[in-house]
Amino acid sequence: MLPILLSSFFVLVALRPMGGVYAQTTEYSLTFNEASTVVNVNLQTRELRVVQSSGQVVQQIRLSANLDPAAVYTETATGFTLTNAATDGTVLELAREVDTNAYSQFAVIRNEVPSSVTNVDCVNLLTTNWYGGPQQKHQYWPVQKLRFNRYSMLSKEADNSAVGDRYWLNAFGSFLYVDPWTPLFVDQNYGQPGFMCFETRAALPYDTHGTSYDVRYTIGVAADARAAHMGAIGRILGKPTGHPAESMVMEPIWSTWARYKRDIDDAVVRQFACEIVSNGFRGQYELDDDWEWCYGALTFNQTKFPNIRSTITAIRQLGFARTTLWIHPFINKGCEPWYSEARRRGYLVADHTGNTDTEWWNSVRGQAAYVDFSKADVREWFSARLQAILDESGIDSFKFDAGESSWTPPDPLLNGPANRRPSQIVGDYLRTVARFGDLVEVRSALGTQDLPVFVRMIDKDSNWGWNNGLPTLITTLLQLNMVGYPLVLPDMVGGNGYDDSPPSKEMFIRWLQANVFMPSIQYSFVPWDFDAETVQIALAMTELHRRMAPAIMERFALAVSDGLPVNPPLWWVDPSDQTAQQIYDQYLLGDDIIAAPVIVENARARDIYLPRGSWTDGNSGELHTGPKWLRNYPVPLAMVPYFTRKV
Repeated sequence: MLPILLSSFFVLVALRPMGGVYAQTTEYSLTFNEASTVVNVNLQTRELRVVQSSGQVVQQIRLSANLDPAAVYTETATGFTLTNAATDGTVLELAREVDTNAYSQFAVIRNEVPSSVTNVDCVNLLTTNWYGGPQQKHQYWPVQKLRFNRYSMLSKEADNSAVGDRYWLNAFGSFLYVDPWTPLFVDQNYGQPGFMCFETRAALPYDTHGTSYDVRYTIGVAADARAAHMGAIGRILGKPTGHPAESMVMEPIWSTWARYKRDIDDAVVRQFACEIVSNGFRGQYELDDDWEWCYGALTFNQTKFPNIRSTITAIRQLGFARTTLWIHPFINKGCEPWYSEARRRGYLVADHTGNTDTEWWNSVRGQAAYVDFSKADVREWFSARLQAILDESGIDSFKFDAGESSWTPPDPLLNGPANRRPSQIVGDYLRTVARFGDLVEVRSALGTQDLPVFVRMIDKDSNWGWNNGLPTLITTLLQLNMVGYPLVLPDMVGGNGYDDSPPSKEMFIRWLQANVFMPSIQYSFVPWDFDAETVQIALAMTELHRRMAPAIMERFALAVSDGLPVNPPLWWVDPSDQTAQQIYDQYLLGDDIIAAPVIVENARARDIYLPRGSWTDGNSGELHTGPKWLRNYPVPLAMVPYFTRKV
């Protein structure tokens, strides 16, 4: 028998005689020098299997059906390739990237895949818990409960998927990360229940004009989910280079949006500011939608705001040290001369025919255009217009809305590599606007974990259910933290009140309580619209949040230095705790504070789970040793349960 081929990186198992002719077997292994992770690829079953040192299978992937059982094996410096020499000519490569005792990482690569070829790799969810994935309107947690049907995985308006990072972490201690430029569609729990299939193909909304495309996804393995996630932060996702201003944490943000929608002018803005102060509150004032002459003018409507500097000065004199202004990246048709100027100068995103028509929520179909941030001169032009607003008004910074790639015309022609369409526009927009200081907030994201700005949850609805209601305030917080965005700005207390459905008194209070241990509080609906009791509870919860500000700022600093999540899920303190892995209605602030708010209508008690450790009840002072359940814990309307860990 011929000898088995060995290298320091992998082993090719084995060779066997067939009718007097030696032929290779169909299983190949990628091993590591330091890590004990083992990776096997079986050509007959098309299975890629990843095994931890404990023997636990942490990833099991059925590779695409076009992988030839007779694919040609070639050793490389970091692994091997399998080439479909007899069929479509595609090459599958496994490449080792990180090999340490505590953490291993490798990539699955298919480069220059012909545009006519579709690959479908199906990940077995292994009946364990998974975290991460895209932001969703129905933000279930853990995320293996979600369902997708050939779902384009990018930052888009549909389903509240403004944050579209392709990162999934499982409770066994392994993650999957798909390169942001891979033309990825996901099928989860649809055609094959219990599987998440990665389908890659040259189809809209991705680029369809090239002759080929590239596929790359990365698998990381560590002892547990926390260690694996920190490996992803350090090697792939990155960490913020700074954090928002302490003032945004210490005091609430007051937005005109939910309470007034577009019905604002100088008188309304001043009156709102007076009401806030007269009821004992202070903070940051945010002027939201419909302040422009027309959408895209970036010029104040002087009918509504005849002297905007006077307006802002009056607000500041009332005690609001900071004011911010709502900004979007669109110009509506008919917004002249701004639309025609931008169109003439080539400053709007166009498709391959030169058509710039698109739509957004403040336009009708085909009656708007998206500013083309993929061009350097456009970025400078837009930034200069924003700076002019600050100079004119005395406003401090901005709330930046939209930014998702789905707002471009279909099949956009951007200034950059073709394979980065349409997602390139997301990062180009966000990196342009993130320069406007430490009061900036954005709502979209894709591969922008390094930006030192708040990522705002997309608008929540004023309901008690999973349809973008109160429970998803917590699960969206967890989802964003676990795809590498620890600087999370929760949406407005009580939701947005769409369809003439504002929050009830109880919903407003429970929403606020759920928000207390998150990085910042945003008000728009106000407690004095209910009654004096609501005002007193809101003042008490705002003060409790203020007391939490030092812990939040400490965690912000750790997010910047180490990449740690600010509000991790409950299992973060004990990744092996299978009960904690499934908790969706509690969350952590750092490692030492548990928030357990009530998110069920009419509930005056709830069950609370405490993981391993000694925990002091923040309301009663009682000491508990976890892991344990506190069953039927009383929670009157004025109270939010929380616990601090005794270290």
